[in-house]
Amino acid sequence: MVDVFLMQALTKATPDCAAMLIVGDIDQLPSVGPGQVLADVIDSGAIPVVRLTEFFRQAAESRIIRAAHGINAGKMPDLAAPASDSDFYFVQADEPEDAFRKIVELARTRIPRRVGLDSIRDVQVLCPMNRGGVGAQALNAELQKALNPAGSKKVERFGWTYAPGDKVMQIENDYNKEVYNGDVGYVADVDPDLGEMTVDFDSKPVTYAFGELDVLVPAYAATIHKSQGSEYPAVISPVMTHCFQMLQRNLLYTGVTRGKRLVVLVVLVVLVVLVGQKRAVAIAVKNASGRRRWSKVREWLAPAAPLAESAPAARRRWAAFHAGCTKLGS
Repeated sequence: MVDVFLMQALTKATPDCAAMLIVGDIDQLPSVGPGQVLADVIDSGAIPVVRLTEFFRQAAESRIIRAAHGINAGKMPDLAAPASDSDFYFVQADEPEDAFRKIVELARTRIPRRVGLDSIRDVQVLCPMNRGGVGAQALNAELQKALNPAGSKKVERFGWTYAPGDKVMQIENDYNKEVYNGDVGYVADVDPDLGEMTVDFDSKPVTYAFGELDVLVPAYAATIHKSQGSEYPAVISPVMTHCFQMLQRNLLYTGVTRGKRLVVLVVLVVLVVLVGQKRAVAIAVKNASGRRRWSKVREWLAPAAPLAESAPAARRRWAAFHAGCTKLGS
């Protein structure tokens, strides 16, 4: 998720005597900003790398883990109906209208009834695109009506209606309010007399004047790009051929791996539901073009690879890493 500009600033601010541990998953979506820092660092051979590859017993029993690794290898996940309770499901929907209806039904009744989850706080719909028949905008409007219909206490601004209980997302950084792009909260109160709406972000109330509500959107559905770095107890993701340009392996992998819930003791349950067409899943699995970005960081780092492990060598390797990020940042 870190682009070259942020990495350049980080390396510049980190003292030479410090050590940096970078943790990430190069199989997910690359940063929104330029570059592919983590992939380039690994490919350069200049930095020691440890890969976690072992399946422990609980993970090995999870269909979602097996599906995620299969997707990364370019293999179709098992979309057959499971013989018993499972953590990964595929629901066939041949047309966007059918997918739309099934997604709303899954979020409103089927998933909450099956695993006892809250339909607003625990179930997240993740879409490849923001617009379109099964895009985040259209699904937000319908899910809002189905899950939290507005009463008399509401506000209508910038094309959306908000009422207490609504799930919302901040879409711009606001350093004064200390809420940032991608933060999800819940509407606690709407006060028409004061012209204010209060949103609870992780038990921190934040007040917005009605004229400031353009920085919020409903968050019953969100794009997979917005979800990166987050996790949810249950995820529903539409995969349809009509959003052909977004059907990429890393996008599907990122969406599939967002769901996670700690249930009992150390038992970890992941619940993910794909709704759509098997052909669309196959297209996404085979399309690895979303991984390709042109960058020079790997080449600039590569000469540091043969250096021996010593304090002076580590400093030289660090200097080369910083220089590579600085070149691309400038």
